[in-house]
Amino acid sequence: MLVITLVTLALSGPAVTPQIAQAAAVEVQSIQQQQQPPQEQQPQAVDPDAQTKPKSPSDQKAEAKEPPTPEHTGFRALFHNLVEDYQHLPSKQNLYLAGIGGGLALAAHPADRTLNARMLGSSAVDAFYKPGHIFGDTPEQVALSIGTYAFGRMFNEPKASHLGMDLLQAQILTESLIEPLKFATRRQRPDLSNHQSFPSGHAAITFAGATVLERHVGWRYSLLGYGIATYVATSRLHDNRHYLSDVVFGAAVGSIAGRTVVHHASDYWALSPVSVPGGVAVMVTRTGGAQ
Repeated sequence: MLVITLVTLALSGPAVTPQIAQAAAVEVQSIQQQQQPPQEQQPQAVDPDAQTKPKSPSDQKAEAKEPPTPEHTGFRALFHNLVEDYQHLPSKQNLYLAGIGGGLALAAHPADRTLNARMLGSSAVDAFYKPGHIFGDTPEQVALSIGTYAFGRMFNEPKASHLGMDLLQAQILTESLIEPLKFATRRQRPDLSNHQSFPSGHAAITFAGATVLERHVGWRYSLLGYGIATYVATSRLHDNRHYLSDVVFGAAVGSIAGRTVVHHASDYWALSPVSVPGGVAVMVTRTGGAQ
């Protein structure tokens, strides 16, 4: 079209009117605009320092995933959550923990007859272990859990009330697991008082609480809780109320209950059996966010 228009203008000579020339110029300009390739969008400059610059601690803290806090933590929600707890109870992780606890209890069984006698000591040792029976008893643990829950509700601290509710759920779940095992095994206590030695309820309920703390605040801040749980467990040996295998398996049951009631994974440890030459090992992997 452009070539035909130029040839027509050249052949017309002086006969070309200004109107025809103006129309031809407009048409040429329009054709040139259509034939021009579209302009490519210039890429925006990227600051390489922005990609490699480390994030500040405040930015990292803002991105950290905190445990989800439920909207309702009343006692009506307690029974609803317990139903979910029993649904979460059958899992591979809990099966691994039960297997590890059973294996450790079996390995500790040969020391059952002699270890308790070695735990007896002076009056100072007796005084050191005396609070263990009180602190590890169920009523005291329930009172601490309800107190934590009440504090959170009174002072509008939902995370505290959430923690208290999970502690209470863990204790209920622990008791529902421990008592049937006691009556099923009917192992006689070392002091011959009854046949409810295996597993240790004191060890189970304190390790359940320590595991709930670890799942809420991370393992660094739960070391005190695990230390108290270990103290309570060893006090049962000193008091000659349980054997070593009782407290080892009780600790495993409590850990299962504690990790079951906390459904988030703020600081989660995965256990996986691994085949090794001559046996099976357990690989522990941290899969949750750091606290």
